[in-house]
Amino acid sequence: MKFRGSEAETRQRAARIKLVILDVDGVLTNGGLVLHDNGQESKVFHVHDGHGIRLLQRAGVEVALLTGRSSRVVANRARDLGIKLVIQGSKDKLASYESILTQRQLDDSEVAYVGDDLVDIPVLRRVGLAVAVAEATTPVHFYCHMTTRIGGGRGAVREVCDFLLEVLGRWEEVTAPYLGAK
Repeated sequence: MKFRGSEAETRQRAARIKLVILDVDGVLTNGGLVLHDNGQESKVFHVHDGHGIRLLQRAGVEVALLTGRSSRVVANRARDLGIKLVIQGSKDKLASYESILTQRQLDDSEVAYVGDDLVDIPVLRRVGLAVAVAEATTPVHFYCHMTTRIGGGRGAVREVCDFLLEVLGRWEEVTAPYLGAK
């Protein structure tokens, strides 16, 4: 992770997170779209990101998807990962974000958002922990507390998940089935 301000302040922000909202294209995917002749589309998701999401969920952190596009592929991936809060086709991400806050009874400081493009900035400006993926468009980085070293769709979400688990003091607990208990 690269921190825009103080690492200590960013860790304090991360310690309050109860919900992580992810953009999809460019964050959970590399941003590429494969459009087939029949109108269907394909997206490539990284398995490390999916496992990171599962680890966060085990630690009691909810994960949501908020995307401007609509796709059955995204709905299927969300279902596979047990993500229940999925908003697709959002024309106004800030309004969708505010609806999530109301629905989940959270305030800005309890939410992290991972984005990559201009449409994400209104939400990034509000959340308690704003994260850009490595190759996010240049303006996005100015509104984020930290930037991943890894690109979207290549493990960037896993990098965020691991960081949050470590800051929240839950890493050892959720990885014990794999690494063994201390």
